[in-house]
Amino acid sequence: MSKVTCDIGISVDGFAAGPNQSLAEPLGEDGERLHRWMFEEADANAEVLEKITSAGAFIMGRNMFGPDRGPSWNPDWTGWWGEEPPYHAPVFVLTHHPRESFSMKGGTTFHFVADGIGSALAQARRAAGDRDVSVAGGASTVNQYLAAGAIDELRLHIAPIVLGKGERLFEGVGDLVLEPVETSRTPLVTHVTYRVGRPLG
Repeated sequence: MSKVTCDIGISVDGFAAGPNQSLAEPLGEDGERLHRWMFEEADANAEVLEKITSAGAFIMGRNMFGPDRGPSWNPDWTGWWGEEPPYHAPVFVLTHHPRESFSMKGGTTFHFVADGIGSALAQARRAAGDRDVSVAGGASTVNQYLAAGAIDELRLHIAPIVLGKGERLFEGVGDLVLEPVETSRTPLVTHVTYRVGRPLG
């Protein structure tokens, strides 16, 4: 049975991005340190990296897609990932301001959803078929889906750093039951997979 998953990198103090995100520093100050393991330890983490991009459809926030804010879009902006994004599947971008869908090399198509997280999830489920849907980030988007009880499996990739401030995971999500089902580690990251539920009663 397909499920809704989430992979997100965080610091040990719970931040998924540093402060002052910008075009020059999309993950905020020092935020790139969260993902050193993806590049410096790619071989050791190959199985984890493969899982991250194995979903049949993805959901992300507008902030994760790019630096544009407000009602206008830069028509030349097609994401942070170059000509061939790593998703190779439909990606549904949450926004308050619609934009026409477009396709990229490698099979990624970006769709822009302006009518809420429920609509984005329904569209992603239809697109994914019997494959999983992944909530890709950022922290605000993940928090909204956690608060809605919509994520079945949460995969945290915890870097051994302290950011101190920035975009925090688990803000406003309510009481969760997180059952650890798998862990692994390398020097630059600890991977913890949780089954997500709500307390009874």
